[in-house]
Amino acid sequence: MNDQVGPEASIRGVHQAIDSWLEVVEENSMDRLLARPPGNKWSLGQLCNHLLEATDYFFEQVEICLSANEHWEEEMSPAARILFGINGFPDQLIEGPPSNAATPQPDNKESLLVAFNQLRQRLAGIEERLPISNTKGKTRHPGLKYFNAGEWLQFSEMHFRHHLRQKRRIEEFLDTI
Repeated sequence: MNDQVGPEASIRGVHQAIDSWLEVVEENSMDRLLARPPGNKWSLGQLCNHLLEATDYFFEQVEICLSANEHWEEEMSPAARILFGINGFPDQLIEGPPSNAATPQPDNKESLLVAFNQLRQRLAGIEERLPISNTKGKTRHPGLKYFNAGEWLQFSEMHFRHHLRQKRRIEEFLDTI
């Protein structure tokens, strides 16, 4: 089993993911960003909003971990150990929490571009703090128990990668309309 990926690699991966999603927003028309595949599936714009909201939450957890030593003795769940061991999510559709059904469509491209750039700036701040922090705090993931700052960064990168498969499915649909 693979041990945790280092925080530097996770940060590079998240930077690359943010850049990739900025390209998606820039290269697609608003009509394409809003077009939803049949069924209760997300548009590219909704997927962007989900990634923005989730990553903002993950970064908030990183910042808490970098500021405190609370819960340092707590562990991640066995299911989380598997995800971190393979450094990814399984190649399957994962039903998220019920709140995912309420993920809004974006108002415009500019709001998505601004939000992804704000994430990039926030990540740069984390990148500066990470090497000088000597805290060992952890915060609780809603389903996978406790992660430290490096694990939250790795989880963030894994989450972005997981949604690339969904992005490809949406783009396949968009190519048919």
